[in-house]
Amino acid sequence: MSDTSDTHQQASLDWDKQGQPLSSQFADVYFSNENGLEETRYVFLANNQLPERFAALSAGEQLVIGETGFGTGLNFLCAWQLFEQQAAPGTRLHFVSVEKYPLSRADLQRALALWPQLAPQAEPLLAQYVALHPGFQRLVFAGGRIILTLLIGDALELFGQLDAKVDAWFLDGFAPAKNPDMWTPELFAELARLSKASTTLGTFTSTGYVRRRLNEAGFKMKRVPGLGKKWEVLKGGFIGTPETADKPWFARPPQPAGARHALVIGAGLAGCATASSLVQRGWRVTLLERHAAIAQEASGNPQGVLYLKLSAHGTTLSRLIVSGFGHTRRLLEQLHRGTDWDNCGVLQLAFDAKEAQRQAQLAAVFPADLLCALDKTAAEEQAGITLPAGGLFYPQAGWVHPPALCALLSQQPAIQLQLHQEALELRREGDSWQAWNGEQLLASAAVVVLASAAEIKRFPAAAQLPLKRIRGQISRLPATAASRALSTVLCAEGYIAPARLDEHTLGASFDFNSDDLTPNSADHAGNLQLLEEISPELACALNATTLAPEQLQGRAAFRCTSPDYLPIVGPLADATAFAEAYAVLGKDARQVPDAPCPWLDGLYINSGHGSRGLITAPLSGELIAAWLNDEPLPVARDVAQACHPNRFALRALIRNKT
Repeated sequence: MSDTSDTHQQASLDWDKQGQPLSSQFADVYFSNENGLEETRYVFLANNQLPERFAALSAGEQLVIGETGFGTGLNFLCAWQLFEQQAAPGTRLHFVSVEKYPLSRADLQRALALWPQLAPQAEPLLAQYVALHPGFQRLVFAGGRIILTLLIGDALELFGQLDAKVDAWFLDGFAPAKNPDMWTPELFAELARLSKASTTLGTFTSTGYVRRRLNEAGFKMKRVPGLGKKWEVLKGGFIGTPETADKPWFARPPQPAGARHALVIGAGLAGCATASSLVQRGWRVTLLERHAAIAQEASGNPQGVLYLKLSAHGTTLSRLIVSGFGHTRRLLEQLHRGTDWDNCGVLQLAFDAKEAQRQAQLAAVFPADLLCALDKTAAEEQAGITLPAGGLFYPQAGWVHPPALCALLSQQPAIQLQLHQEALELRREGDSWQAWNGEQLLASAAVVVLASAAEIKRFPAAAQLPLKRIRGQISRLPATAASRALSTVLCAEGYIAPARLDEHTLGASFDFNSDDLTPNSADHAGNLQLLEEISPELACALNATTLAPEQLQGRAAFRCTSPDYLPIVGPLADATAFAEAYAVLGKDARQVPDAPCPWLDGLYINSGHGSRGLITAPLSGELIAAWLNDEPLPVARDVAQACHPNRFALRALIRNKT
């Protein structure tokens, strides 16, 4: 993380006699005391011609708004309201906004109560205003019609990581004199990079410095009359040269033509999430599953843990985990708490000095509402049982029943689920892909997403991807009167969750060599040993010392992981043609050849989530949908590239190993 000492604080507010919020950090108002709503509608909506532009959208089209300074969300809610009034069915609004000091949920609720006319939009925002931690955070509203990407942190840093093309800009940080960091030439250069020929811009300020710097960045700005006491404001458009992607192997593939129909292979969490994200964009999805029901493999465990294994150094994996955790956590609000999920928190025990040191580093750089260090006494109070040590507590995490999440995502009218249908072969016929099982044609579509974990290696297009299977076994322990005191998930080398349906889930083993999914007593014994290390008292409460491992119930499944522990998410290229097109990288890795990437048109992958699928798979579904619909990516550009299937072919070329 960068600049974390003050970058990731919540906003500090004062309230005036009229109940209006003021920023303590910047000694400035969030909106006009006299006419905040009218000012937003004039400065940002009217001056960007949004009423007319929304009305002109056709089904399947979208408009992307970028904003500097989310604040109370007033501009977002007004744009959402106008979009619903003006735009045709089947159109979408993307809103990307940055906020260094996000409001607490209580402050946001108090501020938005000033605008009862925005309640239909404010209430869904408040309902999803959870787990908004540093970096990219994706919020989805109105069945996918309205998508908000909140960038929590420094504007220059986060806009520098954004992969998007913005149609209209709202420049709405606090006044330049109060918050100069939001009005710099460097930030304006990023706005220009994210703009295109038709991009417009509106801002409440008329400062000459801002106008001149925006003009230098490639915008053409002019002063126009303001509203109320504001004499003048600025409006304009981008007249510079739009930037093109510099690395063709990470460029966006051509948009698929024709009917918006996709075939998703595999109805585990990755497949169900991908199908859901696509139908929210108006796609029709055929979801193929070889088993008799969804979530039968790694997604079928009775309890999975929202476990965040983070780095204090802002790695791509760590940033993906924080973004994915927020997205999944907001999805879970739609499930039934107690049987489908529970936000009971997760306690990662500091089981040795090295782990304690790692946890201290994390506690120093992440906000306390994401994680906080607890000493042994506080940890025991949180857990409800005696523990060997304190640890790191994640208050917004907990456990999930993965099949319930898969059902939530896949049970939608536009998803046709086809069970007992195993795709063994993919054939390209004209503009479509066909899935075959021997002589039986199962389905065909212009787009195919491979989401069947390591099974995707059976298809030649994905055979070279370095996916590996790791067998994991969980044990199910009946709750006892004493074990029911456990009130949070406990993790060390293994984990145990509070009881669901009066049964605890304990696990999980790691076996790199076995292909046998029959539960075995050796792994049950290993899980019981993990429990003893987590809490001897809890092990005693669950009779772990007297239980015969061969009598335990459990299940085994394969995790599917990649060598760098990042998922593999994105479009697939022809491996042979890729090696030929970019062979020069074997001699000089700094070269950027002009050759376009030889994509396998319409073929994508969402796999390799390892033991983190609950956190990374749903957001990866959004990433696939963003590529297929030319939308702002839901993660930082370097995170998307770090997850890209082409990364392995690229490394092989650079190391001259093709």
